[in-house]
Amino acid sequence: MSGTRLRRSELSTPGTSEKMMAKAAASDADLVFLDLEDSVAPSQKEAARALVATALTTHDWGGKSTAVRINGVGTRWAHGDLIDVVGAAGSVIDLVIVPKVKAPRDVWFVETMLEQLEAQLGLGRRIGIEVLIEETEALARVEEIAACSARLEALILGVGDLSASQGIRTGHIGETVERYPGDLWHYARNRMIVAARANGLDAVDGPYANFRDPEGYRREASWAATLGCVGKWAIHPDQIALANAVFSPTPDEISRARRAIDAVREAESGGTGAASFGGLMIDAATARVFQVTLDRATRIDERNR
Repeated sequence: MSGTRLRRSELSTPGTSEKMMAKAAASDADLVFLDLEDSVAPSQKEAARALVATALTTHDWGGKSTAVRINGVGTRWAHGDLIDVVGAAGSVIDLVIVPKVKAPRDVWFVETMLEQLEAQLGLGRRIGIEVLIEETEALARVEEIAACSARLEALILGVGDLSASQGIRTGHIGETVERYPGDLWHYARNRMIVAARANGLDAVDGPYANFRDPEGYRREASWAATLGCVGKWAIHPDQIALANAVFSPTPDEISRARRAIDAVREAESGGTGAASFGGLMIDAATARVFQVTLDRATRIDERNR
């Protein structure tokens, strides 16, 4: 289950680039995942494992969470990815990201492998799991997947592969399609978020491919944040600051949340269930909404310290 881990920005970093992995370690991302999947050519996948393990064990990652995206469990590389990378760097890996899941069995495969590796290596710590919801089979069973493992910490919406899986006629990931009114991904995003929240997991929005379009990235991140996502992927370092800003409450939002909660508590102590605040009637449900803002602000403050 998700805990106090921040995921405002999850930076994707190719596992074949020592230079990019070093820059990722020095970045302001909340979480960095070193990739063995889509950004690595088939001929380089096995060699990339050693590069990833070396980067994890030699760089100073500060307060960041560290993760590895393995290849899908239906490929010939997933088994070796887990054995080689966890075997060499399990003591510093926080999470394994599993792509292209289709059913709980895919999560269970990784869960069982991690249990065996942790016991064999005597790690004394549990490595968490994040999964990508990027196949129609996964979206159709997202509630079942979200509930299938105590190791699960987050669900991530991967709209690139989901476009292909669903047969959507579009171009780049995150591209606005004029043929469709509104947000093309509203249904998928909202369904994933509800499944995540219902099971105590974090919901993370996936990549936006055009890193030269900050306004497009900010728009997509804002939509995701409004619906309940806690963060978004960054495929380029320039997107990190955008994600951190969108998914952080502003000073005004924090102040308003405190005043609203105080107003509700004062009304409750006086024997009434509702209070007037800023011309609106607020009650315990309102206080619950505003408490989410304060909780996030506390976690961000702890991360910054």
